[in-house]
Amino acid sequence: MTDLLPHTLRSDALDNRERILDAARALFASEGLNVPMREIARHARVGPATLYRRFPTKQALVTEAFTEQMRACHTIVDEGLADPDPWRGFRQVIERTCELHAHNRGFTEAFMSTFPDAMDFAAEREYTLNAIAKLAHRAKDTGHLRPDFVLDDLILMLMANRGIHATSTTVRVAASRRFAALVIQAFQTSPTHAPLPPVARLATAAHA
Repeated sequence: MTDLLPHTLRSDALDNRERILDAARALFASEGLNVPMREIARHARVGPATLYRRFPTKQALVTEAFTEQMRACHTIVDEGLADPDPWRGFRQVIERTCELHAHNRGFTEAFMSTFPDAMDFAAEREYTLNAIAKLAHRAKDTGHLRPDFVLDDLILMLMANRGIHATSTTVRVAASRRFAALVIQAFQTSPTHAPLPPVARLATAAHA
């Protein structure tokens, strides 16, 4: 029995860590990063001491919780750069980035430098923005992306996308897809006014 004890403790510690991360991801997604650490501990069914032992700061917890999203963001821009049609690649980056951020309010806050000292986030954010800047330059050369587009427009887009409030994640994502389509038309040199994705009924919408 003594020989089994260290393994049991390691298993318990791993289980606690996963529960903390699951709780943090769920709360960050629905409420943003202002969720108190004690609330995360309560949802994870662990004591605050256990939470702080695994993640001494909220910054450390945020960085770990959003590792998967940062990798997904990295993949999105890499695939956009790899597209032989820069304008198509740029459009897909806009569409997929909006959808990725629509799934998680907290991720947008983290990406927008809420925790500037989180080096992993800072490096990934810099890579993503530099890659999009390179793609935008190529898209401008095709004549499809308006020449006055700047990276600040992308940041503005992410801030506006984060402001979408809906009754569920499904509705928020649907609204984000329509928003992305409108943004792409705004970024295009000569908008084609292609059909927009379906309208999503938002909680704050005024119904006739």
